[in-house]
Amino acid sequence: APGIRLYSRASTMGMHTPTPLFSSARGASAMPSMMVRSFSSYPDHEVVGLPALSPTMEAGTIAEWKLAAGDSFDAGSIFCEVETDKATMDFESQDEGVIAKILVEAGAEVKVGDPIMVIVEDASDVGAFADFVAPAATSAPAAPPPVDTMPPPAPVSPPAAEAPAPAAAPAPAAVPVAAGARVFASPLARKMASDAGYDISAIGGSGPNGRIVADDVAAFVPSAATEVVGSPAAAAASAIAGEGFVDYPVSEASREIAARLTKSKQEVPHYYLSVDLELDALLSLRETLNASLSEEEQLTVNDLMLKAAALAMKTVPDVNASWMETVVRNYTRCDINVVVGVGDGLVHPVVKDAGSKGVKAISDEVRALVDGAQEGTLAAEDCASGTFTILNLGMYGVKSAQPIVSQPQAATLALGAAEERVLPNDDPESEQIYRLATMITATCSFDHRVVDGAVGAQWLPA
Repeated sequence: APGIRLYSRASTMGMHTPTPLFSSARGASAMPSMMVRSFSSYPDHEVVGLPALSPTMEAGTIAEWKLAAGDSFDAGSIFCEVETDKATMDFESQDEGVIAKILVEAGAEVKVGDPIMVIVEDASDVGAFADFVAPAATSAPAAPPPVDTMPPPAPVSPPAAEAPAPAAAPAPAAVPVAAGARVFASPLARKMASDAGYDISAIGGSGPNGRIVADDVAAFVPSAATEVVGSPAAAAASAIAGEGFVDYPVSEASREIAARLTKSKQEVPHYYLSVDLELDALLSLRETLNASLSEEEQLTVNDLMLKAAALAMKTVPDVNASWMETVVRNYTRCDINVVVGVGDGLVHPVVKDAGSKGVKAISDEVRALVDGAQEGTLAAEDCASGTFTILNLGMYGVKSAQPIVSQPQAATLALGAAEERVLPNDDPESEQIYRLATMITATCSFDHRVVDGAVGAQWLPA
């Protein structure tokens, strides 16, 4: 099972054979830990690296430490809260031990695998690690490169006592970032600034390399010139105007989505199939079901389409699969990601085991997930990768679309706008040659490595 794996402690004479001691909660992927040789100056210990808490996570921000150096922990104890590109989630222990030293301060952004703390078995060993510095963090932080080429900062912050410079030199409050400079801020800080109506580029950052953290936003006192209140001038404040063009900064979440889509488009051999679906019978069913529901509980066409897609997976199970390089993995249940637009980015909360749920249960779950996405309260497991993805573009009047397959899934379905079309009347008893019907175009993108064309053609009308 996927999990965080720390390995057995090293003796003063050499390494023991690695054995798993910890595993992560909430489906985190395997955590890169560091095998540490225990020299005479330090008791036996382990250096713990930041785990990948989502399949696409490359870095995270330590939002808050729940335990301190010297604290003991048991299975289920929460070490810290980590802000990822999708949500804020807990890093949870599955075993027991003692934290000897915390290597990364709250508010720091850390790459996956970089060390964040040292753990020991015996509380009496904690004092020996007062001056401990992880090998990956021994070099001095590099000076920030020129603005035009500066990559997203992801250093491991050394202990505050050894490197006080970042905390001692926060950016002046309410001083706008220089024109052309990128704004580095944690996801939580960006959300707090957006909710408060602040121009985030006007907030001084006290995190590593001037990164803006939640405490900076909370302490920020805006002037009339920097309070944006969602006006058009606010959007222009962060834009960079040039001769005949305007550059708009791209958020971290948007860059992450762009990288994933580019990788998928380059690696997956896509093909596309479309079908026109008549919705009159489905709309009649929806009307019947909604008659017994309150205004807040009304079912949508999207809810019924989610259920229909899950049932189609039972009819043609080969589509509910993933390419795993050496094998094709078929799933026994259908977990459907629903694409939701939030601000300038996208989230894809998951409806788990949609095939076994009723339409009402699916509707309630989707409504709660969409509300959570808009409010920024989704947990990491709410945005886990499912086995299939649906996006509905009907609200924009789009007739059809050819979506990019979201790896490791093998198919993504796009729904267009419902519209009335004139069709030939097949009723031999009718005097009318034509009839009106409510139609929708559904287009599914398939991974040809997993789903052959004939199989996709069977699934789409199923």
